[in-house]
Amino acid sequence: MNKNRLIFALLFLCFSFTCISFAQNAHVKGIILDNENHPVSNVNITSGKNNTQSDANGFFEIDVISNKKASIIFTHISLKMISLTVTLKPDEVFVFNPVMNNSQEQMGEVFVSSRNKKRVQGITTIETATIKKIPGANAGIENILKTLPGVNSNNELSTQYAVRGGNYDENLVYVNEVEVYRPFLIRSGQQEGLSFTNTDLVQNVDFSAGGFQAKFGDKLSSVLDITYRKPTQFGASLEASFLGGSASVDLVSKNKKWSAVTGVRYRNNSLLVNSQDTQTNYTPTFADIQTSINYDISEKWQVSFLGNISENKYLYQPLTRETKFGTIDQPMALAVYYEGQEKDQYDTYFGAFKTTYKVSPSLTLKFIGSLFHTTEKEHFDILAQYRLGNVDAENPTDASTIDFTRGIGSQLNHARNDLDALIANAEIKGFKDWKESQLEFGLKYTRESIRDRIVEWEMIDSAGFSINPPLVILPKNNQPYSPYTGPLLPYQDIRATNFNTINRFSGYAQWNKQSELGSSQIWYHIGARFQSWNVSGAIEEGKNQFVVSPRAQFAIKPDWDHDMVFRISGGLYHQPPFYRELRDLDGVVNPNVKAQEAVHVVLGNDYNFKMWNRPFKWVTEVYYKSLSDVNVYSIDNVRIRYVANNNAKAYAQGLDFRLNGEFVPGTESWVSFGYLKTEENYENKGYIARPTDQRLKFAMLFQDYMPNIPSVKVYLNVVYNTGLSGGAPAYSDPYLYQNRLNDYRRADIGFAKVFVDSSTQGSKTSWLKNFKELAIGLEIFNLFNNQNAITNTWVRDVYSKNQYAIPNYMTSRVFNIKLNARL
Repeated sequence: MNKNRLIFALLFLCFSFTCISFAQNAHVKGIILDNENHPVSNVNITSGKNNTQSDANGFFEIDVISNKKASIIFTHISLKMISLTVTLKPDEVFVFNPVMNNSQEQMGEVFVSSRNKKRVQGITTIETATIKKIPGANAGIENILKTLPGVNSNNELSTQYAVRGGNYDENLVYVNEVEVYRPFLIRSGQQEGLSFTNTDLVQNVDFSAGGFQAKFGDKLSSVLDITYRKPTQFGASLEASFLGGSASVDLVSKNKKWSAVTGVRYRNNSLLVNSQDTQTNYTPTFADIQTSINYDISEKWQVSFLGNISENKYLYQPLTRETKFGTIDQPMALAVYYEGQEKDQYDTYFGAFKTTYKVSPSLTLKFIGSLFHTTEKEHFDILAQYRLGNVDAENPTDASTIDFTRGIGSQLNHARNDLDALIANAEIKGFKDWKESQLEFGLKYTRESIRDRIVEWEMIDSAGFSINPPLVILPKNNQPYSPYTGPLLPYQDIRATNFNTINRFSGYAQWNKQSELGSSQIWYHIGARFQSWNVSGAIEEGKNQFVVSPRAQFAIKPDWDHDMVFRISGGLYHQPPFYRELRDLDGVVNPNVKAQEAVHVVLGNDYNFKMWNRPFKWVTEVYYKSLSDVNVYSIDNVRIRYVANNNAKAYAQGLDFRLNGEFVPGTESWVSFGYLKTEENYENKGYIARPTDQRLKFAMLFQDYMPNIPSVKVYLNVVYNTGLSGGAPAYSDPYLYQNRLNDYRRADIGFAKVFVDSSTQGSKTSWLKNFKELAIGLEIFNLFNNQNAITNTWVRDVYSKNQYAIPNYMTSRVFNIKLNARL
């Protein structure tokens, strides 16, 4: 262990100091917009002897003198002048996105003392324009997150993700400072439909992969903090494709006190599911409506409402399946014929009210109240009859030409699972400027009421003989060679009814300060969280439990010629159990499951530099987590099943790199690489790989345009992950059987023909005059048609007693047409 840590430290130092810049200038860049949010081209930008112009996309970049006040003048033939005064460090990059109008001059002076706020906190900010452009089977924020180092997912049909060795339940998601939730029962990525976050409404996206501050909640892995925009004028947008569509509208009152942004979405995954091995009658309906309403009572007092209604109906009727596997010398195939169907429905209703009051120039208070209600139904009866054998060597691509049958059998799956959950939150937050520092604090009460019924069983036979459950002691079954006289039991049988209430009290206090150490700038963020909770309604009496989580961040920006920031962050992190973590493998709730505990240490280096005379950033992070009271789990597709006994300890360690910048002028692209190792020790049996042990990760997000046809844009999204520790039978003992899935390889590419944007303002034809933006694109998902498996189906040969792992492949190559318009 010590040797690994030493290697990580050496690598960290090597990569932190790889590049040195001797430039004495600073840099200002951004995009210039007009009153209607159109990019403005041909704006003259002057600073001293330096001058430049904005391009067709409104983008500009100019060098300014460092360590002194520098004035920048923006002038345009038909718009009013803008002046800006900044004081920047050598080689510092300041992003300024001015809005030029024709009614008044705009002047301002900026002393850049807080612009590094997110940078020094280790927060990654994702541009909303990038989110909307990058192709993916589940396009949106999560699609972009999966290209970041330390963020892993092997399922393009899912919006869920794992961060630095954690699982899907260990990530915090906030929208407008309100924590949002996912449905509970979803077990397959193709059932998910829509992410909560509506990309059409988003203004800002911040992401932290670990070592986050005390003001964020009680989870172990990551924070995704999303802010919806507050519109200033009317606007509307439309997107349509073979996968569905969305529409949004921005509304503002005449007196500017009221504003609202509302979006409607519909999605149908048939295009993707029909590319899989299983032939189905598939009728999904994923739809939602979401709104964010704001009202400014006065300059000191604002109120807002965030609401969402989502109705997801999933009707799945499998017909046949043909999967080829094996080797070139011995090709094999599995042919399955189905009867029955699955009917699932997930309906969620969410509302949150927030009011902000500025008590004084130094004190701001917020009250947030939210209510989340979900009703979920998972009903299915599916009979699968299979035939397993060798494929005709002369025609190996046809699974129907099985010339030697190794095994036949059937499998009957039944479920009548219903869940009703109501979660209420009330929270008070405060921000106090105090003696050149800031104090943040908050108190929160949460009540979770869960009504859950589980009835789920599975029957398996091989060659007409019932297979006994694996973990039940029964008389030896040696059929067909000798008769079996023991009882016939389901292979798996889970039955439970849980009515539980969880009451939680939590709070935090955090001190923030920016100062100087010699000629270097330093930042402190020191705080602590607490949470107390109790679970009632279980067979066993629940105890009151209490945890405290101190956390801290420190960053320093040396007064060097090259622009570098060094960070160290971490502390003690707790994750008190949510309902799914309380439920064991038999479906029974254990009310006394303890909070999982993790000690985080994250070392980071952030380096801004110039390459090809364009801005770039190199980010390096080394992390280590020591976990105790671990709640061991298994993952099947996206369903997590917990042991619920806290009888394990674990660790996660790794190294993340990210290089991003303008590989193409005016557009941001990046390349990511990550190394991760995470292991657990259950009941002192020794360390083995955890289900999220994804050793290597490489990803690339690239934006470009065709030089000879600049109105044609190209977007590429590439992800490579080494195989996860998984795919073993659910009943197997991981200490006796360790298996890894194959590597995950995927590339999605998109081409867009832009008919209308800022560069076509003066050349619009009559039918295009009503559009601010109009583009049509072609997307190719899984460009190289890689076969990626998410799980294995295990089929046995009753005569030889062998079991064969049949990979459950994800989607193959799919083509999609997409239309984007904005009025």
